[in-house]
Amino acid sequence: MYHKQLDDFPKDFLWGASSAAYQIEGAAREDGKGPSIWDKYAHQAGNTFKGTTGDIAVDHYHRYKEDIKLMAKQGLKAYRFSVSWSRILPDGEGKVNQAGVNFYHHLIKELRKNEIEPVLTMYHWDLPLALQEKYQGWESKKTIAAFVNYAKLLFKEFGSEVKYWVTINEQNVFTSMGYRWGTHPPKKQNVKAMFLADHYVNLANALATIEFHQMVPTGKIGPSFGYGPVYPKTNNPEDVLAALNADDFNNNWWLDVYCRGKYPFFTKKQLENLGLMPEVTKKEQAILENPQAHPDFLGINYYHGGTVQENRLQKPAAKNKEKQFNQVDPYLMQPKGDQVKNPEVPMFNSVENDYVDKTKWGWEIDPTGLRIALRQVYEKYQLPIMITENGLGAKDIVQDGKVNDQYRINYLADHIMAMKEAISDRVDLIGYCAWSFTDLLSWLNGYSKRYGFVYIDQDDTQNGTLKRIPKKSYSWYQQIILTNGNKLSLLKHGE
Repeated sequence: MYHKQLDDFPKDFLWGASSAAYQIEGAAREDGKGPSIWDKYAHQAGNTFKGTTGDIAVDHYHRYKEDIKLMAKQGLKAYRFSVSWSRILPDGEGKVNQAGVNFYHHLIKELRKNEIEPVLTMYHWDLPLALQEKYQGWESKKTIAAFVNYAKLLFKEFGSEVKYWVTINEQNVFTSMGYRWGTHPPKKQNVKAMFLADHYVNLANALATIEFHQMVPTGKIGPSFGYGPVYPKTNNPEDVLAALNADDFNNNWWLDVYCRGKYPFFTKKQLENLGLMPEVTKKEQAILENPQAHPDFLGINYYHGGTVQENRLQKPAAKNKEKQFNQVDPYLMQPKGDQVKNPEVPMFNSVENDYVDKTKWGWEIDPTGLRIALRQVYEKYQLPIMITENGLGAKDIVQDGKVNDQYRINYLADHIMAMKEAISDRVDLIGYCAWSFTDLLSWLNGYSKRYGFVYIDQDDTQNGTLKRIPKKSYSWYQQIILTNGNKLSLLKHGE
């Protein structure tokens, strides 16, 4: 769709940035905090790049006032952060750690003092270790009950202070990587366990959302989902059908449950045929379909989409001249060469996209894909959308005390332009929280892969000074916010 003139961003648009507790806070064993599954996993040899951990991270726990001062100077309208479940409930349930509760009260108060809207994420992958060891984590209904009680505690403590809430961050990623591919804790490789965990997370999300609507009636709540549009490799009808299958398997499988309370029929039937579909009781189905269990808005994390063609059973790889993804997918860490073992095999086959560039980390750069994603999600579910993550990971270098990350400016400018186009298409977009405000610990890539507007002097030896250095992109985004994203010259590669 070509627009002769693009619409402006809404006057109350939430220009922000994001983070996650384990990746920034540090203070892993301070003030009564209990261990999470990541505190254990990162200390086991071979699990993370050079053995990096979140023990110190970027020390946000002790430096949050300094970081918020930088946010305020940049002009942020919103800051999305996550609460560490085990900092508030060291065992995941039971006794409350008041020191942990107080930390988040202080953090929110400081944000409010600086006129920054807090966006609170309840769960960003750091399950309390006690729940994993006692109940096998998300493979148990007991963890559902623990999450709902944790949620009620958060609503009671922070419901009057926080308007925007995110229940679960990227469920499609942490269940896949933790239970299927074994690259996140609990390090399992069992596809049936993944689908069971997904079902239990869905129930936890629904029950917590029902409680929220009762306890915080003036607030807004929704999940953050790692969404990627799916393209057919060619206009061959079989490739188009494969893209339809992949969209159902990779996107609808979660979003339909969040928004409609029903598992999509196509993928559900495939899983039933394979004996992978978890049992859904009548009581559970009623919970998922309860209107109070459905979100008020959707958080979308966008980095890239995917391209597929006809499945390998009908079009064997040996006869297929297209380049296969035999390496590990850079986002889901999915071993594409092992697809013959997986339920996707009869549905689609992932291949490279010839029309987009890639980052140095192998992730596709596709700003038009963001516009497509926003159009698709809004058309399907008719809910306001907040982009809760989008950013560029790179090996930033400090020279003469400065970081010239023009490449990040180019990336963000193109994606913000795509947002402006989507708004002109009539998508109800309420905010944009870039990933991330400061550099932070990458779950699997240590401190080498940087995303922030603010450089942190921390490296893979974890012996840095932790000095904060605003990058060139920090000043650029400051101007984006100041002009409410409507100065087109700033959106043409920051020029």
